[in-house]
Amino acid sequence: MGFHTFDAEGAERLEDPSRYEYLSVDELLALFEPTPADVVVDLGSGTGFFTDDVAPYARRVHAVDVQPEMHDYYREKGVPDNVDLVTAEVADLPFADGEVDAAFSTMTFHEFATDAALAELARVLGPGGRVGIGDWSAQGEGEHGPPVSERFDAERARDLLAGAGFDVGCTSERRETFVVSARR
Repeated sequence: MGFHTFDAEGAERLEDPSRYEYLSVDELLALFEPTPADVVVDLGSGTGFFTDDVAPYARRVHAVDVQPEMHDYYREKGVPDNVDLVTAEVADLPFADGEVDAAFSTMTFHEFATDAALAELARVLGPGGRVGIGDWSAQGEGEHGPPVSERFDAERARDLLAGAGFDVGCTSERRETFVVSARR
């Protein structure tokens, strides 16, 4: 896998509502079922496109991105009061053991899915912690998103999560993307 990070120079492209064609808000929320008491982490938050959709359903959302430029864009756009911007690698999250109730990733799993990152995710999630992943699929045609060679398919994502100690629930391969839900 050749992991790459989305070029922050194209941040405005992440605000395109056509992204909902690949993952709707309701689909995303159903994957990890946030509650008003939850602390949630958005892994690879970018400009906060999906973070904004999740924020009303959680007590606190930590928008994690490795690129400070993405947070700059998000600040200019406007960050909800219950969202914190966190610049970090998924493999080195600045949260205590079990501090997080749920986590999600929208179209960024392929950018961070290493054994170290998934072990770190397992560390910060409390018992029963929920995870929702929606990403570009290696089974897709590759007309949108990263090159197919840099993607996982649903089965590989399921195996990676299971290997990190997660109980995998829903796994669905779709036209261009996949979704996976899991619990710690």
